[in-house]
Amino acid sequence: MDSRLLCMDGPLECGARVEPDGTRFVLRCARARRVYLMLFENPDDEQPFETLALDPEHHRIEDLWCVHVPGVQHGALYVYRVEIPGGDPTQWILDPAASALAWPAPWGDPRGLTPGRWRHHGAEFPKCVVVDFSRFDWRGDQSPRHRLEDLVVYEVHLRGFTAHPSSRVQHPGTYAGFMEKIPYLVDLGVTAVEFLPLQEFDEMAFFLEARHRRHLRNFWGYDPIAWGAPNSKYAAATTATGALDEFRELVRRLHSAGIEVWLDVVFNHTGEWGAGGPVFHFKALDRDLYYLRRPGTEDFANYTGCGNTVNANEPPVADLIVQVLRRWVQDFHVDGLRFDLAAALTRGPDGMPLRDPPLLAHIAADPVLRNVRLVAEPWDAAGLYQVGNFPGRSWLEWNGRFRDDVRRFWRGDPGFLGALATRLAGSSDLYTGRPHGPLTSVNYVTCHDGFTLADLVRYTRPRNEANCEGGRDGDQINFSFNCGVEGPSDNPAIEALRLRQQKNLLACVLLAQGVPMLLAGDELGRTQQGNNNVYAQDNPLGWVDWSLLDKNAELHAWVRALIRLRARFRSLRRTRFLTGRGPDGVGPDIVWFGPDGGTPDWHRGSALGFHLSGHPVHTGSHSPEPDLLVLINGARTPMRFELPAGHWKLELTSMTVAPEVCTHHIVLDPLAIAVWSSSEDFTPR
Repeated sequence: MDSRLLCMDGPLECGARVEPDGTRFVLRCARARRVYLMLFENPDDEQPFETLALDPEHHRIEDLWCVHVPGVQHGALYVYRVEIPGGDPTQWILDPAASALAWPAPWGDPRGLTPGRWRHHGAEFPKCVVVDFSRFDWRGDQSPRHRLEDLVVYEVHLRGFTAHPSSRVQHPGTYAGFMEKIPYLVDLGVTAVEFLPLQEFDEMAFFLEARHRRHLRNFWGYDPIAWGAPNSKYAAATTATGALDEFRELVRRLHSAGIEVWLDVVFNHTGEWGAGGPVFHFKALDRDLYYLRRPGTEDFANYTGCGNTVNANEPPVADLIVQVLRRWVQDFHVDGLRFDLAAALTRGPDGMPLRDPPLLAHIAADPVLRNVRLVAEPWDAAGLYQVGNFPGRSWLEWNGRFRDDVRRFWRGDPGFLGALATRLAGSSDLYTGRPHGPLTSVNYVTCHDGFTLADLVRYTRPRNEANCEGGRDGDQINFSFNCGVEGPSDNPAIEALRLRQQKNLLACVLLAQGVPMLLAGDELGRTQQGNNNVYAQDNPLGWVDWSLLDKNAELHAWVRALIRLRARFRSLRRTRFLTGRGPDGVGPDIVWFGPDGGTPDWHRGSALGFHLSGHPVHTGSHSPEPDLLVLINGARTPMRFELPAGHWKLELTSMTVAPEVCTHHIVLDPLAIAVWSSSEDFTPR
């Protein structure tokens, strides 16, 4: 036996670990009789230049196969083959713990691919890359680590943000291109970016799937094939290691600008899809370990809508997930992690939800992860809806109830005035008792999944024919309001109403207690022409059109003003729930009132006001600040409001013409919102 193949002593962690005189490779595969490590010189090599055979006597410790290979260093390329009973010994296999992948062609290039045939081996199969993380100079990088109450989150697709020619960046659709837009984000006022998946995925999957979809690309990337590797095709750099450096430089520059970096991570399913899908790793290594089965069958359980569901609470799988999460935090300096379809991660082997999922306990106990922003999308595609009940109690949650209730109020659905107030106040019905209180709630009205803000006020139903699924994909329930005309309109009155409704919806997000989240491009009036599921649209339909900035300057200015208003007033950024009370000698933290100044008609009303105290005892600041007065008219007719006593200064309004404050009342236009602050000579209540 060649001495260089002997397994070295020391702690074992899956993946490729660079050591002083070589690299240690570790692969988990309990079912293998023999494992082959194949080494390559180039990403498009048809065959390895060397294949190392690992035998169970010298290279296996329980279910781990390990080998130390001298001379193999940073940038080396490798894949595996395994001999498994009933398996295909010719199938090339990616390292599930790979830190980087190298592809034979750049983004969207079909060279070497055979339509209708999945990647199997050879030049078209991606190669894993050995990474020495000590080689990058972070130059004193530090996370901004904003207080939760100071966060304004911006959900963005990295490629789609600058791929459009109107972005005018040097390297469109790349990490480098995104760096050029950092000044824009700073000026807008966001304090965290939440990237759609950056984990490696195969954007050519649809080209390989079916003839009628070969022109489409897997744009969003919710089909990961390497959980711990940043997407190398998002880089202007031409090598996998250069792509890693480019991504880390983006993180460093965002941090330097005061912006946190959050990632949308996908651990509920993989890009291996269902039984007829491709094979990259888990299917070949141990399908029953890594994936859930439908009870009583050999079929994949599909709680994700993507053909498979990861067996996330099986200890080895949970260990791998935590390992790659630690890498994103330690080696890539990521500040936050948003878990796609997180409810699926709470399911046990039988598919039923667990009260205390081992994966979440593992994450909570990990010293690296316990202080990272952890955000759950608390539902899955099979009906498990855990908004307000997600088992990770210290996690933040995407608040789908906020989205739906705010949309339905402004659409004019009866009976939603009370729901609106509850959402604006921080959703105490959902999050009372949570460690972060109202800041548990990530408030939004639009995200990547669904209509953009502009389309929310233009369409009543999705227009998804471009996805080539017969219009059956995408959420059919959107609670949208087209303002009287379906689709584009040249009617000035219709367009004015649409602008006002967009302002109203955004105002609710940024005036509400909790953590606000915006969808990239909404501030520009970006449209997807009614497509509410552009997962396959790597084209102008899915990209941000920067030429809209001048056309929709008023909407952009509105968002900037709202973010600045939120930053000025701590009463909008409370860490505790509003109670409607105050200590002796101090007025209540909030007073709700109807147009007549009395108790709102919570069940039948469509107009609401609230008076928010700026007293230090309520805001937690060291000095008093002005009170805020917010008036909301969701009716289709003007509404006269009786005002609380005091002198009020208008801060902003969605009305075309600013309302005039009379001595005791004000008239608000239909479908409008306005915010006042008490004048500078105010007396704290």
